[in-house]
Amino acid sequence: MSKTILITGASKGFGRVWTEAFLQQGYQVAASARNVGPLNDLASKYGDSLLTFSLDVNNRDAAFAAVKKVHQHFGKIDVLINNAGYSLFGAVEEASEQEARNQFDTNFFGALWMTQAVLPIMRQQKSGHIIQTSSILGIITLPFQSIYNASKFAIEGLSETLASEVKEFGINVTLLEPNGYDSDIWKGDFNSNNIPAYDAFKKSYSESDSKGSFGIVEATAEALLKLVDSTNPPLRLFLGKVGLPAVKHHYGQRIALWEEWAEVSEKAHGN
Repeated sequence: MSKTILITGASKGFGRVWTEAFLQQGYQVAASARNVGPLNDLASKYGDSLLTFSLDVNNRDAAFAAVKKVHQHFGKIDVLINNAGYSLFGAVEEASEQEARNQFDTNFFGALWMTQAVLPIMRQQKSGHIIQTSSILGIITLPFQSIYNASKFAIEGLSETLASEVKEFGINVTLLEPNGYDSDIWKGDFNSNNIPAYDAFKKSYSESDSKGSFGIVEATAEALLKLVDSTNPPLRLFLGKVGLPAVKHHYGQRIALWEEWAEVSEKAHGN
């Protein structure tokens, strides 16, 4: 039976690639973006199988209205993919209040509003799959991506909690954790407040960054098709070859440090 997939941030990068892959597979797709113009060719090619509409996920009322529209149009929503997001570069000290709020509005609250809107439909269906585009930077961090890191850590906490709450309704939750990919997200915004004290570190960090470790966006389509077809999808799924070894290394260091301070921790329990 053909699935109906609702995906945000569908006009470019991962969203565009996944939207086209789902359509090629014969799925019905509701694809949203702030600007849906880049999806016109797919609309012409796939006709009634594709519903495109403009959406600013930061607007909670608009998110709820969009989910209602998709449900009325297709009669069901089997999969929600919260993919809308962007990157913000700069040190913690450099982020303005508005820049930090804008980052969370899209990367975190946008996903929250879409998730809240679709849950009553999936509960009534007694089935559904919510897929959140997180990041390897929702598990470990890199310098000068502080607010982006924080927004993805927030999505991780939200989604892990959600998974435990909705499993009994037949709803699955998956966190996608891509490593770096050669996509537009890494052409994101820079904090407007540059503090010269960080310039030397930024320069050395930038020079040490290995672009060769970036994945190819189109190569992720097969993984997404396999994921939405799974009857028992994982809570977390790395995309790319960098995530697993990086997390093993970082978590090994964390565990060693926790064990080093274990006696202090246990005494703090009080009995």
